[in-house]
Amino acid sequence: MSVKVRKFKRGGWEVDVHVTLPGGQRIRERRKVHVSSKSAAKRWGEERQNFLAAHGNEKKEEVPTLVAFAPRYIEQHAKANRQKPSTIIQKERVIEHYLKPRLCKRKLGDISDAHVQRLKADLADRNPKTLNNVLTVLNTMLKAAARWRILDRMPCTIELVKVDRVTEAKFYEPFDFERLVEAERGIDSRIHLFVLLGGDAGLRCGEIIALEQSDVDFKRGLLTVRRAEWEGHISSPKSRRERKVRLTARLRAALLANRHLHGDRVLWRTDLDANGKPLKVTQVLLAKWMCRAQRKAGLKVTGGIRILRHTFCSRLAMAGATPVAISTMAGHQSLSTTQRYLHLSTAAMEQAIALLDAGADPKASPDSQGLGESVETCVRRRVGRSDSARKPSCYRRLPGRISPVGETGFEPATPWSRTKCSTRLSHSPKYPDCAQRPRRRRSSYLPDLTSSRHEITPRAWPSPPPPAPPAAPPSLPSSPRPSPSPSRSTPPRPQPTPPPARQAARRT
Repeated sequence: MSVKVRKFKRGGWEVDVHVTLPGGQRIRERRKVHVSSKSAAKRWGEERQNFLAAHGNEKKEEVPTLVAFAPRYIEQHAKANRQKPSTIIQKERVIEHYLKPRLCKRKLGDISDAHVQRLKADLADRNPKTLNNVLTVLNTMLKAAARWRILDRMPCTIELVKVDRVTEAKFYEPFDFERLVEAERGIDSRIHLFVLLGGDAGLRCGEIIALEQSDVDFKRGLLTVRRAEWEGHISSPKSRRERKVRLTARLRAALLANRHLHGDRVLWRTDLDANGKPLKVTQVLLAKWMCRAQRKAGLKVTGGIRILRHTFCSRLAMAGATPVAISTMAGHQSLSTTQRYLHLSTAAMEQAIALLDAGADPKASPDSQGLGESVETCVRRRVGRSDSARKPSCYRRLPGRISPVGETGFEPATPWSRTKCSTRLSHSPKYPDCAQRPRRRRSSYLPDLTSSRHEITPRAWPSPPPPAPPAAPPSLPSSPRPSPSPSRSTPPRPQPTPPPARQAARRT
């Protein structure tokens, strides 16, 4: 057994492995390894040598055709990964109707980009979503074959086509929906209940079929969605989680009026099969019921059941419900699905316009002119020669409310006492620049307010408030005061007597 490593001129290393098995069989394998060093290639060769000595040479599986590989793909990929029955059946139909007629005799390794483009050309008249479903199934088949070591690599590159995204879902206006509800009220209670389950609870078609009477809690007024049915297969709902929906008053009354003993399901059929058992409600029957209700209500007959669910979400959006509430009640897996109905929310639009009204131009009202929130830390410093050429851009804050110069707020800072602010003002008017004067006199440091461009009256600095009077000493309990000693008492000074001449003048 030996491992030899050779270097390629264009990069990479060739590893030549020789192994002799106990039975005398010799195995030689040469591989090109893309590693950074010769020692790494040597280690890879030794690991490969040990694997061949323990397990022998691998027998490559023959590459099957698409028709031969399809059953294994369905069993070991779709069903093994617990995909929903609807997904498995759709993949079987795609393989049977689209891939087998065009790629039936091709081996998986021979499918090239040219074959993929030819498949797109053949399905050009189909809906783009249908074409993307076919390409997705083919892509997952080739990836599964590569992952199971049937193919060394992906034989082709598959790119999906672009699909026009419909942002608005079709729904009934409130007046049309009420006509649809009242169409079968006194004729067939089952159709009336079916319309309410779709329009007042937002249930999908499979969830309506699989709804049982035990899922309705009349005491708390809740409806629990636990399962869905598709062509006789029972599974979890589309989002793979159950949800609870609050019952409306008319839906609760309809459910109470339709309680029966025909079975566990909420909806039932009166006709029987060959064995005498009642038939189950299917999607075809619900489509017929929908056509009957639309015809009696005077609406366009389409038989579409999905429009009831769209109507439920649209009514919630128009009523002002939040996107999270709509997503929870409808069972959406992500909010991106709920955004299809947010354009109907008038409450959100009114709130957005109210923000514009509240944040109007500050110059429109005199009270809000120049207002702004700021937190300032003023530091007085002396400006040197290097700073004298700079344009002062900070302002000193005066006591009182924030307002422009000349009213009650700010004045431009002089060079000898510039103000350094940690946070600049927002929405403040433009102030005149400070004049740059020599430093010889104090008066020369004052701003130049005589310019005709900036006619602003400077405001005097407010005088500090007078000091508060000292507090009176605390009163002591009343006690007889000692009389002052005669030695300390000072007699009053006698007033000087004016001369007689002055007294006579005063009398006259």
